[in-house]
Amino acid sequence: MLRNLPSIDRLLTLSEPLLLEFGRPLTTDALRATLDETRTRLQTSGGEAPDPDALIARATHLLHTWTTPTLQPVINATGVIIHTNLGRAPLSRAAIQAMQTAALGYTNLEYDLPKGQRGSRYDHAEDLLKRLTGAEAALVVNNNAAAVMLVLSALAKRRRVLISRTQLVEIGGGFRIPDVMAQSGAKLVEIGATNRVHLRDYETALAEQPIALLLSAHQSNFRILGFHTEPTRAELATLAHAHHLPYVEDLGSGTFLDTALVSGATLTHEPTVQESLAAGVDLVTFSGDKLLGGPQAGIIAGRADLVAKLKKHPLARALRADKLTYAALSATLLHYLKGEAAREIPIWRMISLTPDAIRTRAQTWRDALGTGELISGESTIGGGSLPGETLLTTLLALKVPSPQRFLSTLRKATPPLIARVENDQVVFDPRTVLDEQDENLLHAVKSCLNATPSYHS
Repeated sequence: MLRNLPSIDRLLTLSEPLLLEFGRPLTTDALRATLDETRTRLQTSGGEAPDPDALIARATHLLHTWTTPTLQPVINATGVIIHTNLGRAPLSRAAIQAMQTAALGYTNLEYDLPKGQRGSRYDHAEDLLKRLTGAEAALVVNNNAAAVMLVLSALAKRRRVLISRTQLVEIGGGFRIPDVMAQSGAKLVEIGATNRVHLRDYETALAEQPIALLLSAHQSNFRILGFHTEPTRAELATLAHAHHLPYVEDLGSGTFLDTALVSGATLTHEPTVQESLAAGVDLVTFSGDKLLGGPQAGIIAGRADLVAKLKKHPLARALRADKLTYAALSATLLHYLKGEAAREIPIWRMISLTPDAIRTRAQTWRDALGTGELISGESTIGGGSLPGETLLTTLLALKVPSPQRFLSTLRKATPPLIARVENDQVVFDPRTVLDEQDENLLHAVKSCLNATPSYHS
């Protein structure tokens, strides 16, 4: 049987379409892998050798598997707006267009056009950030963890940093404030109790040992309730400046809009970047791809002399953002400057959706499917923003024999559809589904419903 298998050369002569599509080296690898797999099977189980067409078909399947990108768009019907596992914030059309324009050719990333000489990439978003936040200067790196790391490394390496025990948080992916501080070389000085810290705790620590920096960290994805006290950022800023120390606040998500005033939403107030700086914070760090609604980035805004130190630090080069990030971030920042963020940035459109608009869309889905039930539900912000906060929504709920198998099949659709199970029903939240994705969503759900008899627990 093994002698009946065709040679690689023979298969290559029969694989002209594959050679044209995938190239000779990769096609050869696929054919070899197919022959190796076939020899093993024949030696183990016997049987007849497959004909060349069957071998080429198997190699074709391998080639498509190898060359299909693992990163692909999905439909988010979970109701989690800033979904970390699904890439956080979707970008606005202007941001996408800006990235495409920057990617199609050369750019002046580090070229000063008026002077005709080398420039700095740091300049591209800085003026926009200064105008939006009121900061003296700003710097963009590749994410907020990098921003915190750079600040601590540049301003407090081998020196003590004061932070409240109420803020020693761990957020998604195992990011822990104490670990980042240790990696930066800064020495952690904890003060206060788990739920309460007073201004006198800071004063006592400052009197007992030399401190390089005061740090506050947003509590991100959890909230302390009940018997809880912390000094205000204005009080901490005054104390830090009295001791000639910089006061740094890691806002985590960070927002330019007052979440309590967003039309259609019922959210509490999330501290804005502008408020932190106005209260006297010297440096604020925050994310670009959470409530800002832009690309992955870490942003540092504040005092010009401190930002200048950060730009000169060797770590800044390792953590710098690329031209596509600057293009998308600048386009996103322009939405805020023009007063159009709530209309143009997808996450703010989702947050602002009215209950009536969501219910109407869910009803449209139900009518198109001819089945399902509309039930009340809750959407969440996600991404460590506004912990515990929810938005009322209308869910389309489907009763199927095996909800988990139904979800598994939805994930195999093109594009994959991500939903959730609630009360043994598969539910879809219109809030997080982009308008142009309705057709694909309905097609995926209809296909699964047609196969429902196969979904038995």
